[in-house]
Amino acid sequence: MTQEFAEHLIVRPTLHHFGIATGNLEAMVDWYGKVVGMVIVHQSARPWESKPDAYLGSAFVSNDTAHHRIAINALPGLKDDTDRYHAKFQHVAFEYQTIDDLLNTYTRLKGLLIEPVLSTDHGPSIAFYYADPDGNNVELFVDTFGDRIKSFEYLRTSPDFHKNPMGTLVDPQKLVEARKAGMTFAELNQRAYAGEFAPATTPDPRVLL
Repeated sequence: MTQEFAEHLIVRPTLHHFGIATGNLEAMVDWYGKVVGMVIVHQSARPWESKPDAYLGSAFVSNDTAHHRIAINALPGLKDDTDRYHAKFQHVAFEYQTIDDLLNTYTRLKGLLIEPVLSTDHGPSIAFYYADPDGNNVELFVDTFGDRIKSFEYLRTSPDFHKNPMGTLVDPQKLVEARKAGMTFAELNQRAYAGEFAPATTPDPRVLL
C-alpha cells in the first residue's frame, strides 16, 4: 500500500467521549453519577483570562477504564437555552447488555425521582430517554437482537422501521411488571412493539427535540 493510497482511506475511530458546557457543574456531575455511574477522574477550577474574577470549572468523569467519557465544563455567566427548537447535538446514548440491566436501572432511578421523559420500543432496541439538569437528552437502551449485525440489517431493510423509526411508546413500569411475571425478553419486545404496554397518557415525542 502506497502512502498516497493510505492517505485516502477512511480510518474509523471509536467514539470515546463527549463534552458539555454548563452553568450547573455540580448538579451535572451528580446526575451523571447517579444515572450512568460516572465518577470524577479530575476536577479543577482556573481563572478565566478575560475575566480575572471568574473561574472556568472542569470535571472529567468516567464509568469505565477510559480516563474520561464526559468532559463537563462550567463557563461563568452561561445562560440556560430558552429556545429548544434549533440545530444542536440532539441526544447521547448508553447501551446496556441485558433488558434486566435496563429495567433495574429504571427502577433504581425512579426511586431517586429520576424518570424518563419518553420511553419507546424502536424495534431493534428498547430505549428510555432522560433529561439531565440542563435539559440534554440521554438515552438508555438495550439491543433487542443482542446482535449488532442483525440490528444493522434491521435498520437497513425493515419496512416497519422505515415507516416508523420512533416505534411504539411504552410504559417502563409495565415492562418491569411483565418481566417480573416471567415474560421472556423476546416476548416482551414483541408485545411492547405491538402496543400492549402503552403509557396511560401519550407523551409528546417533540420532548426529544
